[in-house]
Amino acid sequence: MPIYYSGEKIGLCRVDFFIDDKIMAEIKAVTILEDQHLAQALNYFEASASEIGLLFNFRSRSLQFKGLHNKKFKPLFPYNP
Repeated sequence: MPIYYSGEKIGLCRVDFFIDDKIMAEIKAVTILEDQHLAQALNYFEASASEIGLLFNFRSRSLQFKGLHNKKFKPLFPYNP
């Protein structure tokens, strides 16, 4: 996944899943999702310039997930009705 800073591509990062160049999905298998897991996902998410991010945890009693929306997202082709 490309990493951007101030609109410039500065490197690459490996995330668990990157779907259709729009959605970043980070997978965890921990007893409880903690702040550090969310912080890591947010860092990857904002650096990817993706609009939508998902954080999943499969090790808890039931599936845990968090949806993330990138406030810094700027579409390449903005919708102008």
